[in-house]
Amino acid sequence: MGFFKKKNSIMLNLPAPSTLEVKQLENKPSLNSKLQENIQKVKETLGKSADIIIREIKIGKEGSINAGIIYTDGLSDASSLQNFILETLMLDIKETALEDDLTPTPNLMTTLKDFAMTVGEIKDLNNFDDLFTHLLSGDAIFMVDGYSNGFIIGNKHWVERGVTEPTAQSVVRGPREGFSENLRINTALVRRIIKDPNLWMESKVIGKRSKTNIAVMYIKGVAKDDIVKEVNSRLDRIDIDGILESSYIEELIQDSQFSPFPTVFNSERPDVVSAALLQGRVAILIDGTPFALMVPAVFIQFFQSTEDYYQRAIMATLIRLLRYFSFMISLLFPAFYIAVITFHQEMIPTALLMSLAAQRENVPFPAFIEVMIMEVAFEILREAGLRMPRVVGAAMSIVGGFVVGTAAVEAGIISAAMVIVVSLTAISSFVSPLYDIAIASRMLRFIFIVLAAMFGFYGMTIGFIALILHLCSLRSFGIPYMSPLAPFSLSGQKDAFVRLPIWKMTTRPNLISENTVRQKYTPPKPGEDD
Repeated sequence: MGFFKKKNSIMLNLPAPSTLEVKQLENKPSLNSKLQENIQKVKETLGKSADIIIREIKIGKEGSINAGIIYTDGLSDASSLQNFILETLMLDIKETALEDDLTPTPNLMTTLKDFAMTVGEIKDLNNFDDLFTHLLSGDAIFMVDGYSNGFIIGNKHWVERGVTEPTAQSVVRGPREGFSENLRINTALVRRIIKDPNLWMESKVIGKRSKTNIAVMYIKGVAKDDIVKEVNSRLDRIDIDGILESSYIEELIQDSQFSPFPTVFNSERPDVVSAALLQGRVAILIDGTPFALMVPAVFIQFFQSTEDYYQRAIMATLIRLLRYFSFMISLLFPAFYIAVITFHQEMIPTALLMSLAAQRENVPFPAFIEVMIMEVAFEILREAGLRMPRVVGAAMSIVGGFVVGTAAVEAGIISAAMVIVVSLTAISSFVSPLYDIAIASRMLRFIFIVLAAMFGFYGMTIGFIALILHLCSLRSFGIPYMSPLAPFSLSGQKDAFVRLPIWKMTTRPNLISENTVRQKYTPPKPGEDD
């Protein structure tokens, strides 16, 4: 019995199923007691696919028991299966006293599970639905002739991208780790940062055909139970063929479907997700994508960069104010230029007005047409740069914009001042730390341009009031989108437009968190003795 002393492996004790789970289990086709019929069912269902490996073996005294192992080539670790399962059952088992116990008895499956399966993760199997789900997820299936149940052997292994530096949200100072496409690696990265036993994770499978694994993470006692229940409720209502990226989940659970402003935050950085969890938010991690979702999301959150908390407060505050200012430039600057040139020339200094008039003397189009031509041309160049290979994409955008702008001015189609306005607007849109909020400003910019061309500053004012009303009407999982600005919270201002020192931020957002106390810290006074 030396080799077959019970291994120190983790055996999964599944909880008692609920009434709904029992009903669902009753509707699932059960395994047959005949091994050949089960194997034939697998072959017929999967169309005799070449990557489905079926290995029939013989175990027991003189090979009197027929067994079978099924796995998916490319998704399962074939070497581990060979060393720890096949070798154990077919070779090592004949050299031990356990051979006497391997006879077709009701306790055979229990004996195999407790003494012969030298792997850490084993689940019981009794229906075809679970068989196909786990088989196509990379697990191996073990069945024995004469028994209507089997085992699911945790044996996932495939080629994947490792933990690399994030590309969409890079920082000068801070961690260089980014999520990958493997769900378990992503959850492990978060676990490594937050070692709190109250960090709970709930698993779900969404997609009738893709059967994508979803992980819902939150800190029990910090996140509000109502928000957690709402997240689970919205996820459970999803009925779709497949989930290919986290944007599928985002569209299906967000509050305002037609608002240009995102109500779900996303990031590919473990430190950003960990910070959101510590604030009381709920994180949704999806297998197959490096972008995790966080809810609820508020407007000011899209102007907060992870780097704000890795440098001094005064520098973080100045940079954050610069982001807000750049957002306003990106949103309103072309409209402001049109309004001034078309309706409010008296606001321009005389020397500047004469210079602008001289530039526009030979331009055949009004300012509105000029802006639309340049904005559309720049949007085309931006999209072309994104779709082209990285080696030439950035160069093409810069050179293309320079060549088009210079040629348009020399041809007399566009004034030089208009090129400056559109260029500054485009550059300002890149300052936003998250791409989603930059897209919102790009969309709304055209609406403000039309309003300014029609009514001047009056049109811009009406549009801005409508924008504020729209923002105040938005909700993200029941939380006001403009909080802590509306409704106003004095304690929330410490991390809104400015970023106070870390020792000053003693509380969490009160609308999001169940436990608002973040820390208790008294800074040392200058000159105070230890």
